[in-house]
Amino acid sequence: MDSLDLTLADKIGDVLSLPEQINFWRSAKSKIVFTNGVFDLVHRGHLSYLAAAARLGDRLIVGINSDLSVKRIKGPERPINDQQSRAALLASLFYVDLVVVFDNDDPLSLITQVKPDILVKGADYRVEDIVGCKEVLAYGGEVKLIQFIEGHSSTLLIDKIRNKQHV
Repeated sequence: MDSLDLTLADKIGDVLSLPEQINFWRSAKSKIVFTNGVFDLVHRGHLSYLAAAARLGDRLIVGINSDLSVKRIKGPERPINDQQSRAALLASLFYVDLVVVFDNDDPLSLITQVKPDILVKGADYRVEDIVGCKEVLAYGGEVKLIQFIEGHSSTLLIDKIRNKQHV
């Protein structure tokens, strides 16, 4: 384990340790916000999105797809960065409180375990199509959409690199 792993160890959780952390935050009356994604090549759009999500509550949990899950969803050339690197990068952001890697192709089981007060996704989704939406609304939580910054996406960035264009 390197010094970065040691520094961020309390911000990178797993499914087994999650209930204890959630119970602690709930006992402190913290409003928990949850979002998820691959977050492969983190860019300004991701940073803006996560900062906006964090402002909606007291604690921000970010679920990230495992490497195997990303390969199933996005193909054999992805992810560019492995799950430990992606988790460490996100955990190093001051407004992210916890990062949890999940192996499923969607975050439903993680969402039902967290039971966030607010579930957040990008505005390219329709609320009714968001995984976990029905479950969160059923127990009185909220679902919020956050606008993206135009022109910022991992896919665009990867295409620019492949085509040797200036970023």
